[in-house]
Amino acid sequence: MGFKVLIVEDSPTIRSLIITTLEDVGDFKFVETGSGFEALKILPRERFDLIMTDINMPDINGLELVSFLKKSDLYKDIPLFIISTEGSKQDVAKGLALGANEYIIKPFKLEDLQRTVLKYLH
Repeated sequence: MGFKVLIVEDSPTIRSLIITTLEDVGDFKFVETGSGFEALKILPRERFDLIMTDINMPDINGLELVSFLKKSDLYKDIPLFIISTEGSKQDVAKGLALGANEYIIKPFKLEDLQRTVLKYLH
């Protein structure tokens, strides 16, 4: 069936871009949500191979979500990417320190996203 990816991003345009980009390189099933709160409602019901989250979102932000997931025995081993416009060295260091496996800065090159995902899902 391929890999199941959870995309936590409040912009439908960015979610669509990620999906279109990854459909070109593999067999993926996508679950989309527009907020960290929605993601927390979905996570107990399904198993994911990869989680991607934005930082700036309504209610629970991406950093809070990363922190929660990486402290949880249920989710800590799932590869987790931050995809954000927040691209300072400090932002990247904070995201990685909280446990994100990758920090991708928007706008990103489509090939870079594909290559990074395939590094974790093969």
